[in-house]
Amino acid sequence: MAAVTQNGAETMKPTDALTVSEVARRSGFAPSALRFYEAQGLVAASRTSGGQRRYQRGVLRRLAFIRAARNIGLSLDEIAAALAGLPQTRTPTRADWARLSRGWRKRLDDQILALTALRDGLDSCIGCGCLSLRRCALSNPADVAADGGPGATFLPWRLRRPEAAPRR
Repeated sequence: MAAVTQNGAETMKPTDALTVSEVARRSGFAPSALRFYEAQGLVAASRTSGGQRRYQRGVLRRLAFIRAARNIGLSLDEIAAALAGLPQTRTPTRADWARLSRGWRKRLDDQILALTALRDGLDSCIGCGCLSLRRCALSNPADVAADGGPGATFLPWRLRRPEAAPRR
């Protein structure tokens, strides 16, 4: 358990420090992901005299937040901006998390609608504009979908993220 100083900041006891392998096991992230997130400034680690990383237990909450945010499609830049709004000197409260996740509702609603439209159209078309089905002659006469750019142009925009470009 962390000790609290007179100014309210938490200080770590040696028993509070977690190794990379402990954090990886408990968070489900690979050690390479932990190093990447540290390099991106999303999590912080201290170093032992031998140069080994040590994490405070609170990093597990930040990593859970990162996983949830990535799962709904937030970019690393959006995640960094959200995490920057969390307190550095104390564990985030339920109110802190609620404030951060409030903006996700619209994004999730959009994704649900897009996935529902995809599911409902799967038996006749996946929205690719391929002209391989008779229905495509109705939905995409003269291959007008080609003007919409690469990929499945009839899919809802939430489901058409370009995979070639890395997401930040």
